[in-house]
Amino acid sequence: MTKPAAPRRSLPTSPFQAPVTLPPEQFAVGDRVSHDMYGLGRVIGIEDGLAVLVDFTSAQKRVMSPYTKMSKL
Repeated sequence: MTKPAAPRRSLPTSPFQAPVTLPPEQFAVGDRVSHDMYGLGRVIGIEDGLAVLVDFTSAQKRVMSPYTKMSKL
């Protein structure tokens, strides 16, 4: 089965709610963050909304947008 090319539409009278898409979280240099896989870290660089560079004490990782597994503390 193939995936439809167009996103599903939702009528206002439908009992099923349309999925809510939240804007990606914004990070600044120096922010403390928590990542699901790497743990606690600090943002040390930002690449124009495409990725952030985070120091997790054990390693520095480049986390790509959208930041679904990372949250600001």
